[in-house]
Formats: sequence, C-alpha cells, structure tokens
Amino acid sequence: MKTPIAGGGEQSITDRLRSLIKIPTGSPLILGIGDDCAIYRPRGSADDLLFTTDLFIEGVHFLRDTHKAGDVARKALARSLSDIAAMGGAPRFCLVSLCVPRWANRRWVDTFFDTLIARAAETGAVLAGGDLSQGETLACDVTICGAVPRATALRRDGARAGHEIYVSGMLGGSALGLEVRKGKAWRRHLNPEPRLDLGVCLREKLRATAAIDLSDGLSLDLRRVCLASGVAAHISPPPRFPGATLEHALHGGEEYELLFTVRPHTRVPAMFQGLPLTRIGSIVEGPAGEILFDGQPLEPLGFDHFKTSK
Repeated sequence: MKTPIAGGGEQSITDRLRSLIKIPTGSPLILGIGDDCAIYRPRGSADDLLFTTDLFIEGVHFLRDTHKAGDVARKALARSLSDIAAMGGAPRFCLVSLCVPRWANRRWVDTFFDTLIARAAETGAVLAGGDLSQGETLACDVTICGAVPRATALRRDGARAGHEIYVSGMLGGSALGLEVRKGKAWRRHLNPEPRLDLGVCLREKLRATAAIDLSDGLSLDLRRVCLASGVAAHISPPPRFPGATLEHALHGGEEYELLFTVRPHTRVPAMFQGLPLTRIGSIVEGPAGEILFDGQPLEPLGFDHFKTSK
C-alpha cells in the first residue's frame, strides 16, 4: 500500500486532467479537479454546494471475508462524508451506485442498504437515488452533495509560510488494524468516523486556512496541501494510535482524520468533543510539496492506486 509517486501516479493523472479542463468564465462552477470536493455556486444562493464521489471496490478497498455488508456500507459512505468534512460542509443528500456480484445475495444487499440509509440519515445525507447493476466484482460509488455558506469552503490551496499544521485524532490505527485484524485497531479500521462537526468548527471558529482529510496517509495528503498552496512543510512525529508504529502514523491510509492549517497564534483547543487536536509542524517557504520530517526529507509513501513498479 505504500509506494513512491515520483515519476507518475494519481497526481500526474489529475494534474493532466486539470490542465485539459477550462471552467468557462462566469460559470457557477467555482472549483473543479484538485480538491476534496468540487464547488458549485447557484446563482442567487446564500450557499455554495459541494460535490464529491468515491469508489469502494472489492479486492482494492475491502475483502469479503473480513468486511460484512454493514462494514462495506459504513466505509463507503464515510469516504465521501470525510471529503465534505474536510471542506467544512454539511451533507445534504447522497447518490449510491452499486455493482452486485453473484456471491452477494438479497440478504447482503438489504443489509448494505439498511446500514447505509440509517447512517446517512444520522448525518443529513439522505439517500436520494443511484443505480444498480450486476457484475463480477462488488463496487460501490457514493456521491454526496454538501453545502457551506457562500465563499467559506475550506480548500487545500490556502496554506502560507508561517501557518501552523495540526491533525485530529491519533494516527496509524487503521493501518495497524488492517495488519492485526483484531482489537481496537481493527474496529477503528472497520468503523471510520468522518469529522463533520470538526470541519464546521475549523471553518466557523478557528478560521482554518487549508484542510484535507487523511484518506491516503499523512505524508501523501500533506504533500497535496503543499502542492496546491505552493509551499513546503516541516513536521515532527504525529500522535500515534496505541500500538501503531511511526510508519503507520506517517504513511497509513484510511484514517479519515482532518489535517488543517491555521494562522500563527490561533488558539486551537487541545481537544474537540473528546478528539485530540495536535500541532505537528509549520508551513514554510520552499519547493512546493517538499516535506521535512525532523529535518530530513519525507517521501510521500501513502496509498496510490496508480503506483509504478520499480
């Protein structure tokens, strides 16, 4: 799961797509490819709409012998909810497309949707539609529409030299759980908690300058913020989930915690609703995307679908 992205990878594909797409002048589409969500501003609306979508695929994101139908539903939904949280938004509705293989019987499908509908209702992301198909591999695509007050969405491109870097929670638990498949770490892996309330707090109270959800690993996701903002970063060891290694905390994916930056002297509380908020470093001037960990270059070894072989 940990592979260098230098010389290719997902970033190079999205960079190329972004260069090909030109948003027309005057379009209500304010932000396209390159952040956690696209931003659409309906004319005359007091809110901006946030749109995100995420695939959840058997054999890539989960295994049928370790993830029950309810686990798949919760994790598939959490991935997209976490994107909304990273931009400080509130979910409005979701669309779910599901490709059902022959091994998934009616009971499996019913449990999947019962779990997803219940969890979606708790967050305000009512299920509004989608699509069903049959195929060889189970795949789920969750699209969520969220909203923020006009021109207030948290983005990746607002970090500036001197801003301080924080993370929520204790990192490495999901990666540890995937390895040991037992105990609190395994439960952490199976039941991620999108930080929706924290995202709103970052936007409304702390006035965060940039944010991203930690889905692919701290080292890779922080690099994305630095690339978008044209800055570098210096960090120290992040807080670790009990039993997790430093490598788990730096590079492990599927955390769904929030990484954010704030202006100097911002009073960030040590806890938010029982969740630790920890300063791990600062934004500095330097080559865009460079991260120094305890003074040494940190390679972005988070999860990349399009890794190149060596």
